[in-house]
Amino acid sequence: MKQTWLNGIVGLLAATLVTSPVLAQQRVPTFRSSVSLVSVNAVVKDRRGRPVRNLKRDDFQIFENGAARPIVDFGFSDEGPVTFGVLVDQSGSMNLSNNLDAAREVIRHLLAWFDAGKDEVALFAFDQHLQEVQPFTSNASMVLDALPRLSAYGTTALYDAIGETASRLESRPSPRRAVIVVTDGLDTVSTKTVEAVSGIASAIDVPVYVVVVMTPGNNPQRGGEPLRTDGEPITTRLANLAYWTGGDMLIASTPAETSLIARRLVVDLRHQYQLAFESSTRAGWHQVAVRTRNPDLQVRARSGYFAQPSVNGNN
Repeated sequence: MKQTWLNGIVGLLAATLVTSPVLAQQRVPTFRSSVSLVSVNAVVKDRRGRPVRNLKRDDFQIFENGAARPIVDFGFSDEGPVTFGVLVDQSGSMNLSNNLDAAREVIRHLLAWFDAGKDEVALFAFDQHLQEVQPFTSNASMVLDALPRLSAYGTTALYDAIGETASRLESRPSPRRAVIVVTDGLDTVSTKTVEAVSGIASAIDVPVYVVVVMTPGNNPQRGGEPLRTDGEPITTRLANLAYWTGGDMLIASTPAETSLIARRLVVDLRHQYQLAFESSTRAGWHQVAVRTRNPDLQVRARSGYFAQPSVNGNN
């Protein structure tokens, strides 16, 4: 059944096109709702990238397949616990340009914003296979102590590892959950596609944040040329994956960027609006767009869901 559902997601992805802020005319993954309400966590920022905290229900609009839908539940909180699974690339390519050391530094900065006793974090690492280095804990020092055990070797199953890590977060109690991937962006042996992995993460409403560590000379934001896979910049696929799940992709090539990225990630997770609307009774994929009535504000949220057939078989 699970494989059938996943095949359906990939098939729908191949047939669907939307415009995203990352690249025009991208394919969008599908999402699953097994209850009557579809929940959407949304991050709202102003044009300077600062979180916007004072919005009300009437400030938002939700569109399903282009039609406005009533918001039946609404909330905002910046005080609840945050759960994140940190996923570190320890494949052989991370030996280049001290990328593994840079990844460790990203995690140290991230944990500096950790709220001990409330937040929880787990450390995962991967090459061809996923490894749980440190189970979920509210003690950040346990993750810090585990960082020296990371070592770079082997091939890279990046997309597979993201999908499996997202699934590990499904049972965590906090609604504010995320996978934070630290990688050089290369994938060599994954069996899953970007579209399938983003569908897995989004079906359980887990955004994926990707931090790509690279030298300034490879950073496209600094005029550099990023590494490529099949002729396509690695940042393109990772940006797509993050965007489809309601997450983000960030590039760390200097210590200053690393510090800013860590703070931005935690701020995003702590300042989220929770919206809900009634699920469609029509089975299949439904495109969702969350907007504010103020066009100057930027909203990031998952971009659709996959409605299950109704119990009585009616559509």
